[in-house]
Parts: sequence; structure tokens; C-alpha cells
Amino acid sequence: MLVIAGYVIVVCSVLGGYLYEHGQLKLLFQPHELLIIFGSAVGALLIANGPKVLGAILKALPTLLQSSPYNKDRYTEVLILMHDIFVTTRREGVLALEQHIENPEKSELFRAVPSVSSDHHAVEFITDYLRLVIGGNFDAMQLENLMDMDITSHHEEAELPATALNRMADGLPAFGIVAAVMGVVLTMSFIDAPPKVLGEKIGAALVGTFLGVLLSYGFVGPLGALLELRAKESTKFFEAIKVCLIASLNGYDPATAVEFGRKILYSADRPSFKEMEKHLKRKKG
Repeated sequence: MLVIAGYVIVVCSVLGGYLYEHGQLKLLFQPHELLIIFGSAVGALLIANGPKVLGAILKALPTLLQSSPYNKDRYTEVLILMHDIFVTTRREGVLALEQHIENPEKSELFRAVPSVSSDHHAVEFITDYLRLVIGGNFDAMQLENLMDMDITSHHEEAELPATALNRMADGLPAFGIVAAVMGVVLTMSFIDAPPKVLGEKIGAALVGTFLGVLLSYGFVGPLGALLELRAKESTKFFEAIKVCLIASLNGYDPATAVEFGRKILYSADRPSFKEMEKHLKRKKG
């Protein structure tokens, strides 16, 4: 909803200021220039990106109309899950995790945290590294290096749609200039027209520059920035899981290992120590 609210504010501010100075809205309605600008930008987007990136953009855009899934509740749930996994390991041994790893959709540990269990990537990340832990062929340092590379790949992939939209936003002002220049070229054929007609033609040509800049900084650019933010939040989610696992492998008790993961979260979304302690006590009860 914030995206829609932001767009409304942008449009109302721009048009409101224009109308305040007694501007005529019909002069801004130049569909041919919008076709040149936006059509060219979309064409360039198709040229510069493969099907995977384009598919990721189409998949990500609808999610931007919703609030971020990476909030305090979700971070709390993943920390609770990691705590329960570590407690199970201490009580029943590491082999007791096999049933939860092989069938996470039926696992009581995963089913208790629906926001995490419904995330295919998160479940896969956790179960894959627990398999390596059970195998016993990696020490904590080796596993941490592998997880860092995995998270880096995830972050780079998550940023591809944002990068593509940011490049599109960078090109929109230039396509606006193209539309304006073409408008001037057309205006030259009316050089003998009355000053009023000539002025309207020049004004219509300049609308191209206006639309290019507005679309770039008011519409497409903010979407790219929001996608970047979502990618960073997703990366932070996986980093918290990594830190918890490494702390546990280094011999820390479940509560302390979870505290390591809690401390790296952004302050706005991080559950407090007392909140986390309350949740864990409730689980024990």
C-alpha cells in the first residue's frame, strides 16, 4: 500500500503544482511521446536482460504492493526454529534431525513456524546445511565459508531484478530527450504557423523530457530501490540462520546460539532479549 500511496503523492504533487500555476492538463497528454519513451525503455529492458531476469521482475513486482515479509514475527519464528533444532540435537543426538530434514513438510519443528516452513528457499537452506552437519565432514570454519558463498550467490540473484529496473530508470530521461527532439523535428514543419500553434507544438515536445524524468525518478527508480531493500532483508534473514548454526557448531548452548543470530538483525525488526526469552519459555512450558 505504501507504493500506491507514494505514487499518488508523486502525481498529486506534480500535477498540483502545475495546476496551481494555471497549467492546462491537456498539454501534458501526449500519448505518442509516452509511447516513444516507455516503449523504448521496455525494448531496451528486453535486450539487456535474459528470460530469467525478466521472469524474476514480473514475479517480484506484485509483491511490492504488499508489506515486507521480513518483519519481527518472521525473524522471531526462525530463531525459535533454530532453538528447537539445537535443543533436539542436544537431547536426542544429531541423527534425530534426519526425520525433520527429509520431510520438513511433516516435521513438527517446521510446522510450528508457518512463516518459515512456507518459504521454500529458507527450508532448503536450513535442511541442506543440517545434512552437512549430520555428515560430520565439515568443521565450523569450512561450513561458514560455504554458507557465505551460498548467501552471496543468493543476494546477487535477488538483486538482478533491482539492477535491471535501476538501469531502465537511468535510461528513461535519455529516451525523454529522444521524444523531445523528435517533437522539435515535427514542430519545425509548422514553422510558418501562428505563434500560438507553434508554442503549443514546442510545449508538447518538451513534455517528452518531463515524462522521461518523471517516470525515472518518480516511478521506476523507486521500484528498483525497493527491490534492493527486499534483497538486503532476505539476505539478512539467511545470515541470521547461518550465525545460529555456526554458533551451535562452536559449542554454544541453544539459547546463546540463538542470541548470536538475534544480534545481527536490523534493530527495527529485531525481537528484544526479553521478547525472545519469553517466547522460548513459552515453548518449554
